[in-house]
Amino acid sequence: MAIVDLNSDMGESFGAYDIGDDASMLSIVSSANVACGFHGGDALVMHETLRLAKENGVGVGAHPGFNDLWGFGRRPILGERPDDIEKQMIYQLGALAGMATALDMRLGHFKTHGALNNMACVDYDLAMATARAVKAVDPSLIYVALPGSEMEKAAEKLGLCVAREIFADRAYEDDGMLVSRKKPGAMIEDADEAARRMVDFVTSGQIESISGKRIPVSIDTICVHGDSPKAVAMAQKVRDALTAAGVEIKSMEMTMRGA
Repeated sequence: MAIVDLNSDMGESFGAYDIGDDASMLSIVSSANVACGFHGGDALVMHETLRLAKENGVGVGAHPGFNDLWGFGRRPILGERPDDIEKQMIYQLGALAGMATALDMRLGHFKTHGALNNMACVDYDLAMATARAVKAVDPSLIYVALPGSEMEKAAEKLGLCVAREIFADRAYEDDGMLVSRKKPGAMIEDADEAARRMVDFVTSGQIESISGKRIPVSIDTICVHGDSPKAVAMAQKVRDALTAAGVEIKSMEMTMRGA
């Protein structure tokens, strides 16, 4: 039987701004990527998101990004030195790990957010900066990366445990990287189509690019972005379709570390 994790980005509300329906999503997914205050989230939101994840038996991980609340971490920030990015990752990891400790929880994984993730996928120095941060803070953390990316290579070089991730709601280029959100067809908005694709990808061990090219990949976890109005419905459709196809849904921490 195939086993896969279903994750979503959460805890991205802050102050007076509500983003996503985390409470509903946490009844569907097996892992939560919790924002750490730079692109979204704040101390109160981090605490509540972790508390709800614990209540639902959902694994938790850090979801750090660029220091860009205004742009929700989705604007490329150029000119940042990799060493400085490494320190920003350590800062965000420490904040969420401290909050988890206060709730008698521990973080299980690390996944970069938005533009930082997209850039590090193709920039080896930036990828190494994120991997070094994990190695420095907690080398037992599972490092989530796009298959075939520079991030996957960096994590493997540093001996980190890597979870290869695909996205239910994103299209792929022929090189296996994500289609830019600026391009038509980048987002998969139909929940039935997303569910069909995920069953196909997981059971075949291949992803299909926007041009129809089939690319063999290892798949450990599937992400449904949590900030869209249709996110909860899509996540439920994907989970139901995978389960109906005989795929077991388990957190990456349980599957990869037996936690």
